[in-house]
Amino acid sequence: MPFKTIKQDAADALVLEWILQVKNYKLTLDRNRCVGCEICTLACPKTAISTIKQVKIGEKAKKAKIDIDQSKCNFCGACDVFCPYGAVKVTQNGNNTLSIVEKESYPQLIRDIVVNTKKCDKECVTCEDACPLKLIKISKVGWDGKPVEDVSVLSPTAKRRVQLTVDITKQYCPTCRACEYKCGPGAIIVKKAFEGKIKIKQKKCPPECHNCVEVCPITGTLVFGEDSKVVVNDQTCTYCGACVNVCPEPEALMVKRTKVLHTPVRSGAWNKSLERITSVENAAKEFTAQASQIRRQLVDKRFVIEEMKKNDKSS
Repeated sequence: MPFKTIKQDAADALVLEWILQVKNYKLTLDRNRCVGCEICTLACPKTAISTIKQVKIGEKAKKAKIDIDQSKCNFCGACDVFCPYGAVKVTQNGNNTLSIVEKESYPQLIRDIVVNTKKCDKECVTCEDACPLKLIKISKVGWDGKPVEDVSVLSPTAKRRVQLTVDITKQYCPTCRACEYKCGPGAIIVKKAFEGKIKIKQKKCPPECHNCVEVCPITGTLVFGEDSKVVVNDQTCTYCGACVNVCPEPEALMVKRTKVLHTPVRSGAWNKSLERITSVENAAKEFTAQASQIRRQLVDKRFVIEEMKKNDKSS
């Protein structure tokens, strides 16, 4: 048992601590990065995380507030691993080392983002402007290694010599693909960490309700159509569920995750969390695929062993 427990809830951060004799566990939720989605609540194996709807003040809806029950939390780090926006950080003695990942009890979320600067226009800054979370920074240097502010004033030869760097802060990227769609073909390729479906039943939407549009962290995903009804651009949807948490009509908005892009895992501890994040059916599909892969590996291994035995006999 910890010698001391601390919980501090401020406007910009929620901090939980366990202070033991030789270890200090700390969980920090950055409320500025948190979008009030439902991923961490579903990923948590202890059901310690909850979302609280906020009272709408004025004209704009407020994102749901995340709270953590300190009596249930054991600082495992599942919320850290699976927060799409990188809003949660769990540390042990100041180090972001998570035992559930090291022991392969839980996988890590994969943010598969590939940048090919050879296909980037030297004068373009489209991806910087396209990122709704401002996570992309472009830097340019000339042949002499000095920063270049305005490529357009350079000579054709100097332009060809300009070196372009596109830095993406991946740990906070929800892989919405907005940058990919705005950039030239092949410049940026993003694979979504969460795949799924989102659907709005406009007949069920309360009149004049725009809550989902107002809290959606990815600009342009939920917009108003010609009839002032909310429509979805699911190309950039991250399926985080922030919109679901503020919708006053349960049947009006549906977000369903079908797949999670993650590293291999050998433990069954992840299974229940995957079922909550996606569904029992979609989780079963992944488990079946994993079992098939294991069987193939065993067959391949046995085949190699048999071939080695044959070679030994022939020699």
